[in-house]
Order: sequence, then structure tokens, then C-alpha cells
Amino acid sequence: MTDLLHSTKTVEDMLRALAERDVDRAAALLDDAIIWHNVGFPKVRGIARVRKALAVMAKPNYGFDVTIHNIAADPSGDVVLTERTDVLIWRRLRIEFWVCGTFELRDGKILVWRDYFDNLDFAKALVRGLWRLRP
Repeated sequence: MTDLLHSTKTVEDMLRALAERDVDRAAALLDDAIIWHNVGFPKVRGIARVRKALAVMAKPNYGFDVTIHNIAADPSGDVVLTERTDVLIWRRLRIEFWVCGTFELRDGKILVWRDYFDNLDFAKALVRGLWRLRP
């Protein structure tokens, strides 16, 4: 059982660390047995693989940002739900799309990170981002 406030803060801190390009700080909040699943795509298992995937967002010309609209934890504090807008950045291209995330915590660390988003919404966000780049 994890404290509710601690659970939501852990998730917020992890997402904020990614937005600040601090992969080490984000990874410190993940369980070694982490499973990261963008539903519809293959799962990424284990801290080494997840860390490697997250490190891409900290490379030059890449980035990530997030706005959390709603966040809630179940009474045990072991499950945190988010409604948020994620932004994937590549050079001047910004792809902003809606995401719902489920985070399962164990001993205060994120064990499962499952994100749900609509692929059509993502495609539209990509088109909007490309449109903004036109001269």
C-alpha cells in the first residue's frame, strides 16, 4: 500500500523529470521490473530498456512536454490515473495529443506505466504540427 499523495507526486515528478530532460531522475522513480506499454505497440520491459527508450527524448533536437489535466489515485495508492496532453518534439515539430495513463506502483516506485491514446488523434496532431512548420 502506497500513500495517495506520494503516489500522485511520484507520477507527476517522473513526467516532469522527462520534460526537463532528466532521465536519471525519471528512472529513479521506476521499479527495476518496469513495464512501459503504449497500448497498441509492443511493451518495453525492464529498467535498462525503458531508460534507453526515454533517453531518446533527452537527445539534442528531441524533447517531451506534458500538461496534466487530471490525476487521481485509488484508495490504496497503488494505482494512479492521469488525463494529460503530451507533446513530442523533434526539432521545430511539436506533436500535441491527448493521453490517458495508468500507473501501477510498488513500494513507492512505478512498476507499470500504461498509456492509452487514439492513433487518429495522434495522426491529426502530426498534421497540425507539420502545418505549423510551413513558411
